[in-house]
Amino acid sequence: LEEAAVQLQQIFRIDISIALNILGIESMRAGRHRIAFTCFKLAADRGYSKAQFNVGLCYEHGRGTEKDLEKAAFYYYQAASSCHPMAQYRYARYLLWHRPENEWDRHREAVTFLEQAAVAGITEAQAYLGVFYLRGLQPKEKRGLKYLLLAAKNGDAQSRYHVGVCYEKGLGVQQNLAEAMRHYREAAAAGNGNARERLR
Repeated sequence: LEEAAVQLQQIFRIDISIALNILGIESMRAGRHRIAFTCFKLAADRGYSKAQFNVGLCYEHGRGTEKDLEKAAFYYYQAASSCHPMAQYRYARYLLWHRPENEWDRHREAVTFLEQAAVAGITEAQAYLGVFYLRGLQPKEKRGLKYLLLAAKNGDAQSRYHVGVCYEKGLGVQQNLAEAMRHYREAAAAGNGNARERLR
């Protein structure tokens, strides 16, 4: 009986969190940012990862609250720890951009979260990792190309352009100018200016 009561409490808490998050989304769409932030925060403090991500967005962009990147990172981390892919990407980006002076552990944590987000299908994480591995202190060209190809397949024209560069220069793959041209054409058709220049 006690176990059933605990399970009911958990279901009730989750249902309230979902409802608060939906109310927050609708309030944000209606331009009522303060109300949206309050709803997101209530749900986030109950441990709901989607709301934690939304609170992070509010703090990052200053919507409904003051802009505060430290607080944004805190909520992104909470959601990322619950396997929220976009939060994993945003938290990793925060670590790499705003904490570059910190030790190797931070760097490794960021890469771990980026890889989790990339595997979950977040195109931004795939593109970021692709370039990161190609241009890192110790380049891992094959791994970089793998992530760029994933992002390109998900429609990212900039990644398609970078794949072309890999084929043109033989980075992580055997040099193949015809394949490079094909990727440049696809990227250019999607509006990528760098690819148009490269084609010329």
